[in-house]
Amino acid sequence: MKKWSLIPYMLSPLLALPSFAMASPNTQIDSFSKAKRLLMEKVYNQPSMRNTVYCDAQFDAKKNITLPAGFDDRLYTKRSKRVEFEHIVPAENFGRAFVEWREGDAQCVSSKGKSYKGRKCADKVSHEYRLMQADGYNLFAAIGSVNAYRSNYNFQMLSGTQSDFGSCDFHVDERKAQPPEKARGLIARTYLYFDVTYPKFRLSKQQKQLFTAWDKQYPVSDFECQKAKIVQSYQHNDNPILAARCAAK
Repeated sequence: MKKWSLIPYMLSPLLALPSFAMASPNTQIDSFSKAKRLLMEKVYNQPSMRNTVYCDAQFDAKKNITLPAGFDDRLYTKRSKRVEFEHIVPAENFGRAFVEWREGDAQCVSSKGKSYKGRKCADKVSHEYRLMQADGYNLFAAIGSVNAYRSNYNFQMLSGTQSDFGSCDFHVDERKAQPPEKARGLIARTYLYFDVTYPKFRLSKQQKQLFTAWDKQYPVSDFECQKAKIVQSYQHNDNPILAARCAAK
């Protein structure tokens, strides 16, 4: 594995960070399965919206993917043939704030009497966790193999790397992931939304600086604005980051 390093992404160390009051969280959808179903029924029901978040691959109503020309499918080959829903902010990144994830709970015992913890326990016990996990503003269609490869790694700028997926310029090195330029603004605004919405999730100073830079460098897309309107219509909480960016578009 190659060493990774930060590429300078700020013209000034005093890059201003966004200031938003705490936003209202998702209080309506508490099932990850339901969240995915709603996204397919209400967002990705339109052919013009059916492109994956990182690699811009097209897919149909049955989630059949047309891989982009030059896409290298040797990693997680079987999963490259299907659409999965990616948590841009990984579930583990906020899940570890829950004691059920870290330590388990008296309710988290298998049929064989074995205690368990982690995502399965948090999902079983914590309603707050389930609401965060099912937040539609954080969920996007992705090629399954890229979703698997990204894992729960933080996004970062890497140096000296080449694409791991051919024409889809996505890199992973030493548990850090660098997404294609096309996805960086969307990723940044999703993280910034989570940061102002959920007290159990906080960006580090370094992450906030990176995502603030990406937010400015890569303007909001029509897709982001349209998706946000649809999610707001059934989830009933605003995304102040996108509301501000889309209003200024």
